[in-house]
Amino acid sequence: MGEYLPKKILTNRDLEKILDTSDEWITTRTGIKQRRLAGKDEATSDLAIKAARKALQDAGGMDPQDLDLIIVATVTADMHFPSVACLVQKAIGAKHACCFDISAACPGFVYGIVIAQQFIARSTYKNALVIGAEVLSSITDWQDRNTCVLFGDGAGAAVLAPVNSGGILSVYLGSDGSQSELLQMPAGGSRHPSTHQTIDKRLHYIKMRGNELFKLAVMLMANAARKAVEMAGLKCDDIDCFIPHQANIRILLATAKKIGIPEEKIFLNIEKYGNMSSASTAIALCEAVREGRVKKGDIVLLDAFGAGLVWGACVIKW
Repeated sequence: MGEYLPKKILTNRDLEKILDTSDEWITTRTGIKQRRLAGKDEATSDLAIKAARKALQDAGGMDPQDLDLIIVATVTADMHFPSVACLVQKAIGAKHACCFDISAACPGFVYGIVIAQQFIARSTYKNALVIGAEVLSSITDWQDRNTCVLFGDGAGAAVLAPVNSGGILSVYLGSDGSQSELLQMPAGGSRHPSTHQTIDKRLHYIKMRGNELFKLAVMLMANAARKAVEMAGLKCDDIDCFIPHQANIRILLATAKKIGIPEEKIFLNIEKYGNMSSASTAIALCEAVREGRVKKGDIVLLDAFGAGLVWGACVIKW
């Protein structure tokens, strides 16, 4: 595992100076105290490259030329094309790797490791580098106090390879495109190409209907978690560490309560980083391992939900 977080910290107190909001209001409703912002010279690929190098070092100093596959989950790519994965490949020298990006919003890292698992399980590739990386500050509307307090930037990476026992025990993925209007960035694609009009209407920023999403998030994350645990032949009591997508503290606690996982088993870092979309679960897993919250033999439950709508849960025996 490896992660990278930009140096710049934006606190709730900082936001008080530019918005009609307060530290108390943000903390009470979201659990967020601060978030990281990429520098002016940092794009998503820059964050992804640094996380990738740390993950390779953590994998026993793995030679990038031995990588077979690079998958980057992101909704904030440097540009429409080429993929961030190809930019990572070039930077780290993984010249033999197959590379592509996936767009699965907040569950992107979970989707990425599930895709990599399929290639490895079928012996198509021996290993894979999966990265969740976002510069959400680039599509955040800093005039919208309801959304701009939520998001941050970062990248997390994992190297996957075959194991003799344990590893990924089960996965459960789902989608509901009928709810796509609840969370989206309307412009910048083929539906609404970039024009002076789309810019003036601020359509190149995240648009979110938070109250409706809240109810769906708890229900769908709880259901995905139960399904994945059941498919692994386990019970929620067997989970040693629950790592949900760090979106909103109230969503996370409500989800854990709904599936019967006590608070002491939840790994939280939302206070420090906010919602980093596909990077959130990757960075949380990385920190949980480093801090000893996840140890060899532990049962880990990853669970995420986001725009699409899409969701995914994954049970891992570490």
